[in-house]
Amino acid sequence: MELVLDVYKMPYNEAIPVVCMDESPKQLIKETRLPEERKPGVDAREDFEYERCGVANIFMVNEPLSGKRFVSVTEKKTKKDWATLMKDIADKHYPNAEKIILVSDNLSTHKPAALYDTFKPEEAKRIWDRF
Repeated sequence: MELVLDVYKMPYNEAIPVVCMDESPKQLIKETRLPEERKPGVDAREDFEYERCGVANIFMVNEPLSGKRFVSVTEKKTKKDWATLMKDIADKHYPNAEKIILVSDNLSTHKPAALYDTFKPEEAKRIWDRF
């Protein structure tokens, strides 16, 4: 934990950004009934009933010291989705960074092997070397 706290104490460096990443599954719902029309002096009323429309995964990426945030929504949370996100971070969001310091949890899909399972070895190594 101390190592992570030390990373957060580092001064801002555009060439070596500190980027945090996490993901969360979200249930997709649809209202099944329209809310009642609101009347003056009466609180709004909505029905609790809804229709479940599956789930989606949200990857949230942020750079706390600059205020930058990026969101990626995927149907699932697989190692291929994570590997694709890492490529996007390296190539789209931080193409000029010398190195990217990544702070994330240690979920089993967050490993260099995910890059090698998704991309050709040369490409996987190129992406991983950016972090």
